[in-house]
Amino acid sequence: MAKKKENGKTEEPIEKQLWKSADKLRKNIDAAEYKHVVLGLIFLKYISDAFEDLHTKLINGEGDYAGADPEDKDEYKAENVFFVPETARWSYLQSKAKLPAIGKIVDSAMDAIEKDNPSLKDVLPKVFARGNLDPTNLGGLIDLISNIALGDAKARSADVLGHVFEYFLGEFALAEGKKGGQFYTPRSVVELLVEMLEPYKGRVFDPCCGSGGMFVQSEKFVAQHKGKINDISIYGQESNQTTWRLAKMNLAIRGIDSSQIRWNNEGSFLNDAHKDLKADFVIANPPFNDSDWSGDQLRKDGRWKFGSPPAGNANYAWIQHFVYHLSPTGTAGFVLAKGSLTSKSSGEGEIRKALIEARLVDCVVNLPAKLFLNTQIPACLWFLSRNKANGKERNRTDEILFIDARNEGRLINRRTKELSSDDIQKIASTYHKWRTSTAAKGKYEDIKGFCNSTHIERVRELDYVLTPGRYVGLPDEEDDFDFKERFTALKAEFEEQLKEEARLNALILENLKRVKI
Repeated sequence: MAKKKENGKTEEPIEKQLWKSADKLRKNIDAAEYKHVVLGLIFLKYISDAFEDLHTKLINGEGDYAGADPEDKDEYKAENVFFVPETARWSYLQSKAKLPAIGKIVDSAMDAIEKDNPSLKDVLPKVFARGNLDPTNLGGLIDLISNIALGDAKARSADVLGHVFEYFLGEFALAEGKKGGQFYTPRSVVELLVEMLEPYKGRVFDPCCGSGGMFVQSEKFVAQHKGKINDISIYGQESNQTTWRLAKMNLAIRGIDSSQIRWNNEGSFLNDAHKDLKADFVIANPPFNDSDWSGDQLRKDGRWKFGSPPAGNANYAWIQHFVYHLSPTGTAGFVLAKGSLTSKSSGEGEIRKALIEARLVDCVVNLPAKLFLNTQIPACLWFLSRNKANGKERNRTDEILFIDARNEGRLINRRTKELSSDDIQKIASTYHKWRTSTAAKGKYEDIKGFCNSTHIERVRELDYVLTPGRYVGLPDEEDDFDFKERFTALKAEFEEQLKEEARLNALILENLKRVKI
């Protein structure tokens, strides 16, 4: 949180200050590699802080801790705290931070922690003794991270360190660009999905969980709405082992049980790690238009209740995988390429028709451009509901809500947008009003250019196309829409993009020439 200085100016939040300082120490290391160094150290600081807090209580031996052995691993296991051996404790590492061998010392610490904590086996990075990481810079990082979450309260330490870890994940994703998007879903998109789904209680499932942001946000949502965090349990799967490690650390630093977060390199389609799971909530951001999903090997899979998805595009395989794992009253919210709303190739149109006629599609949200780091492909949100007449909410069996949010969001740099908290609230509250239409939630009303509650008969008339713009129309103020003016603006924007691409290509060629020389 930002504080005000004595001169009246606002001081940067601690996470931003730390990021700038850590980035200065990066030197010649790629962001993709450096993130494991920094995030690994933050994680180590977290588990060491939690350990030291309990260790002190055990040494003092007061109350419930009377007669306890501070070096007994079971004492820590009982309190859901990782046991940290003496040579891996943060105070020990900090005392060795200026030594030339600090890299080997940290790698040994990571090995020792994994040995004493089976749940962290193969999770922690051992990258600190590599030749491209200068020992002086590593020592500087240790000193820098030592300033995070000062104090001995585990809850405070977890909260501050968890926030820093999450912030750094986002910054590394931005620094990596396209590759960063493979492990990180933009925070504002995750917040929107969670606000719309409202996972207060039950089983939450993400079969392509990346670094675990969906789960962190779900737990935050419950806490913010004064629910019981233990009322939700999480299940996930990730095919990239490096990303899975990030997820395990991200969840552990939040005190979230990650025992049901599974890794296998075959992925969710070929090796479903939770075959029998029926989730109350599915929340996901699968790879867009994935052509390499082994579809040819799964032509007759039991999950394809609404039609066999094309081997060259996994979008409708993902949708049916989500439906397969939903409980009879479950709901799903997920990101897909916008093309999934209109595509008719290789039977996708027939699958979409079957999903609509089965009354599964609840809501579709058109997202703004530039939200995602790894793709410029336009994206949308799908929301599915197994039971749209469950008695708890308004019966909306024959209706679909369309929301066109393309005009929402704000630029955080030239290439990236994010949704503000007001944008998220506007979209989520529209969905909740439509689902309930109670006095408590407010009365839903169609808004031209933004939202429309559409009867399934109208969707049939438009040949089962689900693009929100087809249903919400133009805002009243755009009835006199100037096509010439808009075309000129788009043309100028496109020409600017071409110039930028040409500049980048020239820069790449220049660097290649230098390398050859």
